Amino acid sequence: MSLSIVILAAGKGTRMKSAQAKVMHLLAGRPLLQHVIDTAKQLKSTRLTVVAGNGADQVLPFLEGNQVDAVMQTEQLGTGHAVMQAKAAMAETDQVLVLYGDVPLTQMVTLKALINCVADGGVGILTTKLADPTGYGRIVRDLTEKVTCITEQKDADEATLAIKEVNSGIMLLPSQWLLSSLDKLGNDNAQGEYYLTDMIALAVADGLAIDTVCCDDEAEVAGVNTRNQLAELERHYQLAQAQRLMTAGVTLADPARIDVRGELTVGSDSTIDVNVIFEGKVSIASNVEIGANCIIKDADIGEGSVILPNSMIDSSVIGQNVNIGPFARLRPGTILADKAKIGNFVETKNANIGLGSKVNHLSYIGDTDMGAGVNIGAGTITCNYDGANKHRTVIGDNAFIGSDTQLVAPVTVGEGATIGAGTTLRKDAVDGQLTLTKSRQVTVEGWVRPVKKK
Repeated sequence: MSLSIVILAAGKGTRMKSAQAKVMHLLAGRPLLQHVIDTAKQLKSTRLTVVAGNGADQVLPFLEGNQVDAVMQTEQLGTGHAVMQAKAAMAETDQVLVLYGDVPLTQMVTLKALINCVADGGVGILTTKLADPTGYGRIVRDLTEKVTCITEQKDADEATLAIKEVNSGIMLLPSQWLLSSLDKLGNDNAQGEYYLTDMIALAVADGLAIDTVCCDDEAEVAGVNTRNQLAELERHYQLAQAQRLMTAGVTLADPARIDVRGELTVGSDSTIDVNVIFEGKVSIASNVEIGANCIIKDADIGEGSVILPNSMIDSSVIGQNVNIGPFARLRPGTILADKAKIGNFVETKNANIGLGSKVNHLSYIGDTDMGAGVNIGAGTITCNYDGANKHRTVIGDNAFIGSDTQLVAPVTVGEGATIGAGTTLRKDAVDGQLTLTKSRQVTVEGWVRPVKKK
């Protein structure tokens, strides 16, 4: 059967106390709405539409970037009213799945179960059972356990408030029936709004079969209305990621202190210390060690490599048995060959560093092609920017660069060349030879150190 998906994302989110649209707040490094869209796209619907409203100046460009259709709810008059705005999106499909932009953790397998449970022409409701159902609409059933209606908290009597099974808000409805029935919704309730939940009573009256799927993990149907709730879902998500990694054979020093903000794959027998953040798409091979407080983004890390604490790696490729850090920073475009070493307080950018080459400490290597077996002394920098353009430095195999050297690009250091300490290299250095810039040491008689003016 053909399926359209409507995601409601027009709410103001007053309790977030933020100028940012609620659905644009981040969970695991992505907007809440992005999580819902990504899950919805896996269902391969005929039509995917987001109902926007508050914060549309932020939401609409975001939807355009995701190639998702949008309709506007200029007045927020309830969930039923929001769905009314998307009538055109559901007109040519058999079923409509209603999702929410602030309910980010619903899993595709759960939604598939809901879709599969619904009889042809019937209605499906995703529910859950809560120890404290305060604030949620209750699932009201008759003596035969058939659903008769959904009653919102503010409209419920004492007996109804005692019900533990609640409505998640996620529903599957037959499109043509929904289109013909939306106009029957009223707003005679405590909120003065048009509730989508009132469609259930209408479906019962019309004799439609109503099926439910009860979700065991309440986090899957939990919405975000406050920053506290956002933080709770963040921890739930991160703990799930930690469990996944440990199941795959990864050792975590503390499962409560890891943050995955993108796609992360890790090989077996790798070890991750506390407070490590992964962003973007990161692939880590087996037997890798990552020290505490590292930030790794969009990187590939080869087998047996060691990342020491407090290192930052961004958009870089790291070979096997590489040693990095502590306090190293690899900026975009860094490629490290096998057995390379980047030491403490070293920064690299757009640099190819060859097999077994070492940049041990206190150096900057940018826009550089470095061969194998090179040794870079402390305090060496490549002067790659002339104030207008970037230039490259080429360092041949087995070159030795003395401490406190400045390589003024464009410049080439020949294979096996040695550059003396303190050299400012402006011309190419010859293969296999010592190159240095000499300066005679002198004492300036009568020189007086400047003093601070009062």
